[in-house]
Formats: sequence, structure tokens, C-alpha cells
Amino acid sequence: MSSGSVLVVGGGLAGASAAWRLAARGMDVTLLERHVPATEHGSSHGSARIFRFPYPQELYVSLVKDSEAGWAELSELHGSPLITPTGALDFGAERDPHGLAEVLAKLEVEHELLSPEAAQQRWPQITFDSDVLFHPGGGVLDAENTVRAMVSAAQALGARVLTGWPVQRLERTSKGFRAVADDGRAVEAGRVVVSAGGWLPELLGRLDLPSAFVKAFPDLEVREENAFHFPYRSPEDVWPTLIHKRSDICVYALPGGRDAGFRGQKVAEYNAGKVISSASGKTGVIDPANRRRVVDYVRRYLPGLEPEPYAETTCLFTNTPTEDFVIDGMDGVTVLSACSGHGAKFAPVLGELAADVVLGTAEMPREFRVLN
Repeated sequence: MSSGSVLVVGGGLAGASAAWRLAARGMDVTLLERHVPATEHGSSHGSARIFRFPYPQELYVSLVKDSEAGWAELSELHGSPLITPTGALDFGAERDPHGLAEVLAKLEVEHELLSPEAAQQRWPQITFDSDVLFHPGGGVLDAENTVRAMVSAAQALGARVLTGWPVQRLERTSKGFRAVADDGRAVEAGRVVVSAGGWLPELLGRLDLPSAFVKAFPDLEVREENAFHFPYRSPEDVWPTLIHKRSDICVYALPGGRDAGFRGQKVAEYNAGKVISSASGKTGVIDPANRRRVVDYVRRYLPGLEPEPYAETTCLFTNTPTEDFVIDGMDGVTVLSACSGHGAKFAPVLGELAADVVLGTAEMPREFRVLN
């Protein structure tokens, strides 16, 4: 074991990215995953996540732009594109299309503002209730294959990947840390990155972090979200991704990809799932009230879909109160976690940010720090 050795706890999008980027910087990396990378029990499984640029904060738009080179690199390593271009729509009074457009304009991201009537002409399968922001750079990213590409890239650089390895706690040693599994197995390294996602609430107090860091850590809320796949009425329709936010509901939708046989649009209500204590409490059970709300939404706003889901699933969102990420650490432990349901698009750059914290090569934005 040396000071150049790092344990990465969690093999989802964030952890796989950290393993890849740390290995690329010459670190001796061991990735520990409680199941398998991109496990269905976590937040990084499946083939359909939204890739988009619009945010009200310049920080996140800049990071999406920064991620583009990483996506190109990963797609080349994978041997096929990991993002399918579709374009993306943002509308609804609470989504503030004009405010988002101002940020995109400032950062020189291609976009277009349309009236509801003009948008309806272009996408007759969607009903619009406000002006609409369209940006052609949006698309659908394949989360599962992205994880696999990053893990393979890390292994090619010498990283070890240990599966079936649930971390129970960290212990400090004279040379760094010892991670102890539920069954008593142990592995040591000089430093640790924790990317535990929905398992973080039950693990945070067992990471041997300074009490000041743990006390200041933002409250985490884990939700078991519901997602539904609705069949296309007309296979000829070209569907973008969309985010529609009103005072009474926030919905996102995107082409469902491999997850449901490319037959329809994946539609979900944002942050409307059941609150659970941690990922260990995931049930896989759909909330009937949530299904009814989404079906009613499809009937009203997505007439190009049959209003009866042909597939449905649950997934995990681990949220901070501000929906900002946590990328920070103390005394040899870096936490890269709690991506609040919008982290997938940043996958290639998340590992770079974590590597900067581990190696002390750059300071994180204030929004990502626990102690400011």
C-alpha cells in the first residue's frame, strides 16, 4: 500500500468515472462495488437518461460543455456513441424558458425560443402551454454502457474491480485506510473516494470522517422514483427529450431506448417518489397514485403517446436540499455522491473533479463543498 493507492467505493456513474480518471493520473485504484457496476439496485442502470445543457446556473451549463470531450473519448473507447442526439425541449411557466435561454446565450450554447404555436407545428405530438426553449445539442445517454466503458477504461489503466463487495465501514490505519466488508473482508489504500449514492445515508457515519465534516454534511433525501414507458401512436414521429414544469407538476420525458424495446417514450414525475431511508429500502413497487398522475399528464400533454404504460420501473434519486452535488472531503476521504437525479450527463467530468479533490490539484466550486 502506498500514498498513491485509492479505494473507490461504489461502481455507478460517479464511482466508475472516479476510478477511470484517477487511474489515468497514475494512481493505484481499487473499485469496490456492493453488487456489480451499474447495478439495477442503484441509480446508474438502464439505457435512457437525458443529456441537456439548460440550467439556471452557469456552473452546470459550463460543466456540461466541459463534459463533451469526455463523452467523445468514452464513445471512442466504447466503440459506438453513448449519446443519441434528439434535441431537447424546456417549457412551462415554472421552467422559465426565457431565463434558461439567457444563460445559454451567455455561454454560447446553440438554442432557439419558440412560441407555443410554432412549437406545436414542429412537434404536433406534444401540447405546449408556454413559450418553448429548444436546443439541438440535447439527447439520450446510455447510463449502463457508460459505466461499462469507464470501468473498462480504468481496468485498462491497471485498476482492480472487486464486485460483491459491500463496504460496511472505513478504519484509519498508520498508512491510510482499511475498508471492511459486511462479511469481514478487508482491503487497504492510502486514500478513499466514496461514491455510494443511495447507500450514503447509512454509510456516512462509518467513514471515519472528522465530526465537523459529518455535522456540516447536507441532509440527504433518498427517493424511489417511478418511471413509465408509453407506446408511440405513430412510429414516424421524431421525439425530443423534454422537461415541463408547472406549479402543480414537473415531468420529464425521453425516448426510452433499450430499456423498453425502443417502443415508446419514458415519462416520469420529477422527485415525486416515495422517500426511503437509503437504497437498502428500495422495494421496486410502483406507486399507483404516481402512475395515475403520469397517465393523466400523458393524456393532456403528450397526445402522440398511447396513454397506457407498457412498462414501468423504479429508480433511486439521492437529493441534497439545494440539488447541488457533493464533491468534497477531509483527511484522506473524498465524498463524490448525492447527484440529486441530474448527474448522469456530467459523468466524464465527475471523476476529474473527484481526482482534483483527492490530489489537491484544484478547489471545488463553493456549491459542491461541505465546509465553505
